[in-house]
Amino acid sequence: MRIASLYRYPVKGLSPERLNSAKLEKGAYFPGDRLFAIENGSSGFDPAEPVHQPKIKYLMLMRNEELATLRTRFDDASGDLVIGQGGKEVLRASTATPGGQESITAFFEAFMPEALRGKPRLLQAPSGYRFTDSRSGFVSIINLASVADLETRIGAPVDPLRFRGNIMVEGLEPWAELDLAGRELTTASGARLEVIKRIERCAATNVDPETGARDLQLPKALMTAFGHVDCGIYCRVLDGGRLAEGERIEIGTAPATLGIE
Repeated sequence: MRIASLYRYPVKGLSPERLNSAKLEKGAYFPGDRLFAIENGSSGFDPAEPVHQPKIKYLMLMRNEELATLRTRFDDASGDLVIGQGGKEVLRASTATPGGQESITAFFEAFMPEALRGKPRLLQAPSGYRFTDSRSGFVSIINLASVADLETRIGAPVDPLRFRGNIMVEGLEPWAELDLAGRELTTASGARLEVIKRIERCAATNVDPETGARDLQLPKALMTAFGHVDCGIYCRVLDGGRLAEGERIEIGTAPATLGIE
């Protein structure tokens, strides 16, 4: 298969950033992905002892579709979160300072007051932790042929960004990725991934990532057409390497020790 595009989601529930390349590191998450979350009232998250929390404790597309109308960007060099709305920049605030964090809180308090259960506080993931939906969601892959097949089945366009994956691939048969658990994926740069499981889809995929409209019922469509709600796969990084658009990914055999979570 071939890498069609790469994406990271610096803030859980907010918009993607397309990358030309990404450097994976052994045992780590996709670079720059799910670094932050915005808790919807007190979540109980403790950065000193991070424990995976249900996503309902954070602002998220499954319940807060208005988030899709925002265009966000994280500046790695400055640590600033930039939020755009309606084609205009409406906030630029530091994620690293109390003042910047308060500005982010104030923005979401004004933007979506009726959806809040409490103070919308910005959380930053400590080293070795990310705000992924799954404890083992280190790197996610979406097969564009599967998305195209789903489009055919439901008779409507389906933006692959609804599935919020890191690596969009082409060249596989539709749904072939769902049978890859336990297999190794390798690239010429030396990156080596282990496919650990399928990704079960929730109502967040019903939201159009451009307009915020809740206009499809994709988990229901998947179940009706295929008898499951899976689209995409999670992988762990066995060896690091640089990924780039257009690069080939080779499918190998199962590793000697398989630990599916």
